[in-house]
Amino acid sequence: MNELSWRKSSYSGPDGGNCVEVAHTVGTVHVRDSKDQRGPVLSVPTGRWADFIEKLAGQP
Repeated sequence: MNELSWRKSSYSGPDGGNCVEVAHTVGTVHVRDSKDQRGPVLSVPTGRWADFIEKLAGQP
């Protein structure tokens, strides 16, 4: 997973804290904890990721 181009969440603060990084590949979105870059990576199909983000956007 090191060859992926990771991008830190725009909601992450400059002091660390609860941060995630996301990397996109063809058909897959990868998510990891920015504080544990060697830790586990969640990989989901792009369509499922879009569904997830859409549901979050609809939350109050």
